[in-house]
Amino acid sequence: MIRILKIFIRAALWLFCADIQIKNKYLLKQDGPLLIIANHPNSFLDAIIIGAQYNRRIYFLARGDVFTKKHHRFLLGLLNMIPVYRLREGKQFLYLNEFAFNESIKVLKKGEAVLIFIEGICINSHKLEAFKKGASRILSRAHQQNIFPKIHIIGIAYNQLKGIGKKVNICTTELLLSNLLTTPKDFVNFNQQVFIELQNNIHIPNSPTLIKKNVIYFIHLPFYKLLLRFVKTKTKNTVFFDSVLFSLLFFTYPIYLFILSIIFYIMGVSIPIIIGILLCILLLNKSTLE
Repeated sequence: MIRILKIFIRAALWLFCADIQIKNKYLLKQDGPLLIIANHPNSFLDAIIIGAQYNRRIYFLARGDVFTKKHHRFLLGLLNMIPVYRLREGKQFLYLNEFAFNESIKVLKKGEAVLIFIEGICINSHKLEAFKKGASRILSRAHQQNIFPKIHIIGIAYNQLKGIGKKVNICTTELLLSNLLTTPKDFVNFNQQVFIELQNNIHIPNSPTLIKKNVIYFIHLPFYKLLLRFVKTKTKNTVFFDSVLFSLLFFTYPIYLFILSIIFYIMGVSIPIIIGILLCILLLNKSTLE
């Protein structure tokens, strides 16, 4: 199911983003236990884009407050997300972090991959915030159980942090540890090492997105404007604009295409021609972004 979902997510990202550039792509093919450490400029969209680049299953540590509703837990569970709580969410939840760390170790023990955003917060900025200790704690516990995962440091950057047509740069490097993490000083040194590596991996695209107002643009305009208005209202004063917009497009765009096909059918267009028109709309949709 995850593989099928990933195919659809990659297709959706191909439509949603004008361009995704990946540096050191060969690293994404590594197998075995893997800890992925990344910056966090654009909420859940970061996890979706990074996870889609790997051909393997990726488990994500995500902020626990978004797991409060049942349908949120279900959807986030489909994406292999593990809740991790911060003090701001309430002291009563902090004991659940043991669950998050234990689950991460189980994942690594099975030879799978865990993605953690080391800043522990997203503020829609490419500037790195102070690092939390989650990544070093996971590594320390893994080492105690003789699990030695590879470590990928991923810098992800966007030319714009809101709206479709974004250009994305992803730079991945492998971090080699000189010693095991056993003391608080090791934790501090590890975070300092990651900070330098991560800062070097963030390359913000400098070319703006241009949207061409062609026929395909106007076909999508009513649907997109309606969705945009809804998302702006629901995500006001939050960092979730892009992730909510992408998620809604992912689930509603097929419905929009279905409605278009019904309209064409009522107009007397034959089914083979309708299929051809829809395929053209999908393929030419990319032509509106530059």
